[in-house]
Amino acid sequence: MRFSTIAVLLFTVAISSSVTIAQERPRLNRAVKFAENFQAAIPRATQDQAANQKIAAFRKKTGKRPNILWLVVDDMGYGDPGCYGGGAAIGAATPNIDRLARQGLKLTSCYSQQTCTPTRSAILTGRLPVRTGLIRPILAGDKLTKNPWSNEVSLAKLLSASGYYTLLTGKWHIGELQGMRPHDIGFDEFYGYYPAQKEISQRFDPRRYPDLVDDPEKLAAFDVIAPDNHLTHGFKGGPTRQLQAVTSTTDMGRADKVLADFSIKRIKELAKGNQPFFIEHCFMKVHCDNFPNPDLGSLSEAKYYYKEAVAEVDLHIGEIMKTLDQAGILENTFVFVTSDNGPQMDGWPDAGYTPFRGAKGTTFEGGVRVPGIAYWKGMIQPGRESNGLFDLMDLFGVSLHLAGVSTDQLPAKHYYDFIDQTSFLLDNAGQSKRDSVYFWWGNQLMACRLREYKIHVKVVLPETPHMQIDYATVREVGLAPWLFNLYIDPKEQLPVGHRRNAWLATLGATLKAHAATFKKYPPKDIGLGQ
Repeated sequence: MRFSTIAVLLFTVAISSSVTIAQERPRLNRAVKFAENFQAAIPRATQDQAANQKIAAFRKKTGKRPNILWLVVDDMGYGDPGCYGGGAAIGAATPNIDRLARQGLKLTSCYSQQTCTPTRSAILTGRLPVRTGLIRPILAGDKLTKNPWSNEVSLAKLLSASGYYTLLTGKWHIGELQGMRPHDIGFDEFYGYYPAQKEISQRFDPRRYPDLVDDPEKLAAFDVIAPDNHLTHGFKGGPTRQLQAVTSTTDMGRADKVLADFSIKRIKELAKGNQPFFIEHCFMKVHCDNFPNPDLGSLSEAKYYYKEAVAEVDLHIGEIMKTLDQAGILENTFVFVTSDNGPQMDGWPDAGYTPFRGAKGTTFEGGVRVPGIAYWKGMIQPGRESNGLFDLMDLFGVSLHLAGVSTDQLPAKHYYDFIDQTSFLLDNAGQSKRDSVYFWWGNQLMACRLREYKIHVKVVLPETPHMQIDYATVREVGLAPWLFNLYIDPKEQLPVGHRRNAWLATLGATLKAHAATFKKYPPKDIGLGQ
């Protein structure tokens, strides 16, 4: 693990200044350590008590633990839904997502990792990807040196052991080898696809990839290393069956309807029993390459494939929510809607929108700030909006809390980066218990947000517009870290560290404290490199 010389110097300055008196006086970083191997959190005793009373009243009334449903869109930009400034204004109305935002809690500082696999692993482990080794997508031809899940305890495993039925529908993207599949790491059932859309559809799309599709020799060579293109149905400790294969872009366009129909079917079935469920429904869309579902007709005013995909995802979210209501379990279900990272601008115009700088693949706000909507009828007050910090890893802690699973079951040898934000979401006046979010690119520490301040020690810069991945470079920031006040400069355009900001050293100390956790709890290397 490498850190810049500038950052090291900054850490030294920080330690010699305010850190020694941090526990004695009010400080910018309000978080307090409650256990050595857990992320520090802001104490919120009053709202914790209020939230626990709500949960206790719910359990007394229903005699049940709540269902948990995550709706994870792939590569949707912060500005795509109407409730975040997009929707009909940019050619694809999202009435169902907007309704959930109005009837629940809309988070405006919700953070993911900067690309797919890191986020999807982090929310299921409560740990930063650099700790598990899942620092980037597993690509065709990659040879892993070890199974990253071999000593991890997933949320699905914990919930299943506590009596929940656990199901992952849709995109997985955290390994398709035996031992790494959803039903190998704790899910009772998996129904979906291992890779992303483009990894499946590219072999059937001669307009975009003629040198692959129209060249039999190259196509044969690609098929040796290509990811699986089948809809797969697997069960924990049971069979894994390959169902129909995707053999055309039309098949790919229909995939999300197939997945939504399955989740709807399973919700109806599970609602008839007494067992609570945890369903992670992961859409294939809106990750490029997008193809419309020919059975649904035109769904967006813009007509572009990406906009059609946004509108289709919104349609399916509406159908799933309607199913919860008709099955009589809407009030028994905690729902969270989000995206796994910012828009993949390299696929433009088959790409989303963010008002922030950067996109998927970067640790600027455009790559990591995502929509986050928490909904639970009767439990989360409608019409709430908060700019409090929320990391998608915090869903790990919220889900454990709602399920009544103690963190004592987590291995003491691991460091955990999630924070239990249950009271933030449930208390009518709840505030975030998170003071900081850390941003990594591969195995390199890049940035940290503390309150409204964000410091970069390394950045990903595109060499040409939209090329945030394919034509971008990782760079040291130069003479001093780049420090932004996101309240006055949310686009991260002009650093203010030496001119108009007094917190440079404090944020440096925060980064140093974070880096120090890797000394006793070293990161895993599974062969993915950077």
